Amino acid sequence: MHLRGTRLAFSASLLSVSIALAAPAFAQDAAAQQATDAGETAAVDDREIIVTGSLIQRPNNTAVSPIVSVGETAIRETGQANLQDALNQFPSFTTAGNANTGGQGTGGRASVNLHGLGTNRNLVLLDGKRLPLSDINGNVDINILPDSIMGGVDVITGGASAIYGSDAISGVVNFKTLRAFDGVRMDMQNSISERGDGYKFNGSLAFGSGFAQDRGHVIAAFSYAQQDSINGSKRDFFFDKTPSSFIGTGTFVPSATNAPTLAAVNGIFAGYGVTGMPATANLLNLGFNNDGTLFTQTGARNYKGANGSNGYLVVGNNVRMPVGQQIDFANALKRKTAFIKADYDLTPSLTAYGQFMYVDLSVHTASGGSLTQFGTLTTIPVTNPFIPADLSTVLASRPNPNAPFTWNGRYVGVPYKNWDENYVVEQYMAGLKGDITDGWSFDFYASYDQSVHDQQLNDAVVKSRVQTLLNAADGGKSICAGGFNPFGDANARALSPACVAYITKSAFSKEKLSQTQAQLQVNGKLFDLGAGPAQIALVAGYRKNSFNYTPDSDLAAQNIEAVIASQAASGRISVKEFAAQVDIPLLADKPFVRELGIGGAVRFSDYSVTGAVTSYEIDARWKPVDALLIRGSYQRAVRAPNIGELFSPQQGTQLVIGTPPSALGDPCDVRSNARTGANGAQVAALCVAQGIPQAAISSYTFPTTATGQLVSGNTNLTPERADTFNVGFVLNSPIQSGLFSDLTLSVDYYNISVKNVISTVPGLTVLSKCFNLDGSNPTYDASNLYCGLMVRDNGGQLTTVATPYLNLGAVKTDGVEAQVNWTVPASFLGGESSRLFVNSAVGWLNKYKLQLLPGAAYLDYTGISNGAAGVSSLPPRATPKWKAVTSFGYRSDGGTLGLRWRYQSAMKDTTSVLTPATAQVGVGAYALWDMFSTIKVGKQFEIRAGVNNLFDKGLPFVASSQNGTDVALYDPVGRSFYLGARVNF
Repeated sequence: MHLRGTRLAFSASLLSVSIALAAPAFAQDAAAQQATDAGETAAVDDREIIVTGSLIQRPNNTAVSPIVSVGETAIRETGQANLQDALNQFPSFTTAGNANTGGQGTGGRASVNLHGLGTNRNLVLLDGKRLPLSDINGNVDINILPDSIMGGVDVITGGASAIYGSDAISGVVNFKTLRAFDGVRMDMQNSISERGDGYKFNGSLAFGSGFAQDRGHVIAAFSYAQQDSINGSKRDFFFDKTPSSFIGTGTFVPSATNAPTLAAVNGIFAGYGVTGMPATANLLNLGFNNDGTLFTQTGARNYKGANGSNGYLVVGNNVRMPVGQQIDFANALKRKTAFIKADYDLTPSLTAYGQFMYVDLSVHTASGGSLTQFGTLTTIPVTNPFIPADLSTVLASRPNPNAPFTWNGRYVGVPYKNWDENYVVEQYMAGLKGDITDGWSFDFYASYDQSVHDQQLNDAVVKSRVQTLLNAADGGKSICAGGFNPFGDANARALSPACVAYITKSAFSKEKLSQTQAQLQVNGKLFDLGAGPAQIALVAGYRKNSFNYTPDSDLAAQNIEAVIASQAASGRISVKEFAAQVDIPLLADKPFVRELGIGGAVRFSDYSVTGAVTSYEIDARWKPVDALLIRGSYQRAVRAPNIGELFSPQQGTQLVIGTPPSALGDPCDVRSNARTGANGAQVAALCVAQGIPQAAISSYTFPTTATGQLVSGNTNLTPERADTFNVGFVLNSPIQSGLFSDLTLSVDYYNISVKNVISTVPGLTVLSKCFNLDGSNPTYDASNLYCGLMVRDNGGQLTTVATPYLNLGAVKTDGVEAQVNWTVPASFLGGESSRLFVNSAVGWLNKYKLQLLPGAAYLDYTGISNGAAGVSSLPPRATPKWKAVTSFGYRSDGGTLGLRWRYQSAMKDTTSVLTPATAQVGVGAYALWDMFSTIKVGKQFEIRAGVNNLFDKGLPFVASSQNGTDVALYDPVGRSFYLGARVNF
């Protein structure tokens, strides 16, 4: 078969992301030639099953599922240090976890998310086998992959549960290592931003060799990667973002049931020459100037502190500390990996193989100064010797003048709270494969892996020790030098090293995950209808996952400021699986039927906790002429709840609610649209019923932009069920020569519908539904299901929103993905190998709809920006109608020079769905340009260089995000440069 025909048959849309579309590996012989060109040995073993998305080697290696192949060259020439950043440029992917999604101890894991259905609804494999899990929710951290010998990535953009098992509802991402390699390879890359920060380094060394007269082969690879953190203070965009009311000066928080008199407050401020105080001045938070005088945080009356410096900013005439200036929006990372795989032919028909992986990954995240938040708040007795005289006067006017009082503050005298997290991942695998008899073969392997996650929270402020200092008659001077004076910024920053050491600690927590699996696969030929043999694959497998989590004792007791408690937990699940796949070629080499075939698969899975489920798939392919392949498939997919969804302890995280009226905020806040709207009186009554004191309801404000969110497992969950359908075609130009002789086009339609969705209720949805912002609680009933998920403290402040895992409802999405590859000979530019290329991958989203509860109306999240979403949330952080990556340029045997355009269409804000009457501003269309180049010196040496974000495009504003943008989805670094080199010996 000529190359064009072979390319069509194997590709079935094997067009690569970005510039690799210019030279995709469409066929076995093309892949082998590419490997040889790189100085590698690339022998192809015909016994191997190499068609991703199938257990069977189909005629002509045709892939029925839509498959995108991301070539090794493509990954390198994006200039990205991490695989997921290269993949996320492609329309099939929604940005999930990456180096910019850490903070609050979440590790900055690198995860992938197909079609926005969540990181745990696509399966991530290495050479067709499951990788170690990085967390209890079934996610795989692709940071652990041996990128030094990565041969490419195949992405199935449709469901594949019947072929590969649970978790493959939205598709499969199969990372492929080099199949054979002789010699030594060294690779290094450095990158840095135009502003001199964001430095990244990747270095790797790989060895490959045959032995025992080429009966055996071994590959060993070692790599080291490092990237530096970038703090929000280094980018002007974050100057005024997340304006928190927890400030370093400290504030007195009056109790509505024990408030000072209005006369006392007015008298103090009259002495400052401040008049025109509001009627509720006695309920305002009062801050402390460095000279001991007071100021009103709301209104900034008599405020004498910094504004636009030292971390302070007066926003809307209110004194704030923008947290965006404090947070590391890009996390520091160091990764060391070792990977070894080997095989040995025991006999001509029997091969033993093994694999070992070791990863040591350290991630550092920082999320700003600790504040007095979550759990039982610390209080200050009136006997504290540091209380300013003017505040003493105010306190003495209260009905109970001797009662301790609540204070708000940010610990500016203590370093930012930060996490050092270390992951040690090990995987051991051994297998045996070979021939059984003529036409029949087997492959058996077993593996064990474990991931140990050590988390160290540094500079954690211990509530009980702060309370001890505050209660001390001398203000804590006898406990640590100088004691603890929280009144005024200068005093707070003057905290002695001894007192810093006394009130802080490093909190240690540990999580261990393990996975044991074994699988036997048997392949054979059945019968021949004249178009090729019908084939069958039979699979039997067993898998067990377990986890154990032990939190720090102070973390479990909620004795650490600004970090929500986590509880100890453990769990175990196992599954036995049996699967079969058949492929039947029906016709071949007939008029209008160059190839016609059908196939199907079924998988039975018996889970130890949730019972048995069955998935199945049918598919068809038709090639009317050599140049055109039409294919389609239908699948009933299932996903059983994972170990985290079943057994996760109550884990705390932040729920970003924003500051009203520009964001939803706490609906009880007097600034919120819920309070100022037509039903404000009913909202206020509901707020009082929830625990806000009647005396405070007229002036109640929520002090910050986030509250606590509690996520917990649920052993009563049942499996999800999904129907997936895809149909498409691949067209290779039938023209043998000329301008359009090398043109390939693929178009695929996908339709995925998931029922019985396992998810947490979005926290903002809880608030919206409780307070009838979407019409679901018209009587403003405090016993409403969603209102019951909210917890307030004695002062009425919203402390936590519970979001347990539930079988909620459904999600539906469908769209079209098109890819085009056009190459034009250009010998006039420098030789016979010269060519110009234009390549584009375009995704069009027809709909993305979410049903929160069975029977409820579907919410349309098509074209929506949801900046507060987590890495696996439904809905995801973005669902643009259009997404594209296009590259064009010049390529020859001597190198490449090109430009890449990344585009995402405009989106509405998530409030247009949750609170359409008061929808916030959306995000405009976003596009970036990159420049890339390579220079090859023979077969041994290659230099690559480029510029990402060529025109230094800034960050867009994202109303639904706490930080005012989404640093995972959009480029927060700005223009950056990379330079890399590869040497082969």
